[in-house]
Amino acid sequence: MYHINNQTQTKSTKKEFKTKDAIMVFSSFSLMCAAIIFVLVSSDLFTLQRFLSFNNFSLMLMEVAAASSGLVMFGIVLAVFIPSTYIDDANKSYQNGSLLGIVVFMFVAALFEELLFRGIIQNVLSIFIEHQWTTIVVTTVLFLALHTQYFRKPIMLLNISVPSLVFGWIYVETSNILVPFFVHFIMNVVITLLFKYRLLSIRN
Repeated sequence: MYHINNQTQTKSTKKEFKTKDAIMVFSSFSLMCAAIIFVLVSSDLFTLQRFLSFNNFSLMLMEVAAASSGLVMFGIVLAVFIPSTYIDDANKSYQNGSLLGIVVFMFVAALFEELLFRGIIQNVLSIFIEHQWTTIVVTTVLFLALHTQYFRKPIMLLNISVPSLVFGWIYVETSNILVPFFVHFIMNVVITLLFKYRLLSIRN
């Protein structure tokens, strides 16, 4: 994850533009996923309750707090024990942007991934697969397949497979897409900021 390097002003500007481009792309994809979910609900294939249930608000809060804390600790442990050579280069650059840029980027990235993988893929799979953990595992495999940049450094697959399994499970438990989204967002932001402000560093 994430060794901080000194950069020139030119490189920083270039990075910022890339961040803005990524924000636009993820925002567009998120709108597309939201539109697909709207169609699924409108066609009565799924109920709105399946996506945004607030039947047990206290459970939702507990899931967000517990899962976020656990996954942040998981990320810290990986950072401490995994040498930087096993970390994908893209992950080392996220923390170099502005605080606002990081927060917005992590927000739209988490929103897109949760709408796509939990909101659409996991729900559609549940139509054909009765066993909940099977749908969660298959969704996670598809989630890994999207991150082709990690195939050269397989330890990174562990870094995303465990959170994906957690996101899938807490979505099943709460039937509210906001729960895995907030856990995903909090985990990414906290870990990134720990590196940005040098409160955490990985082994060289």
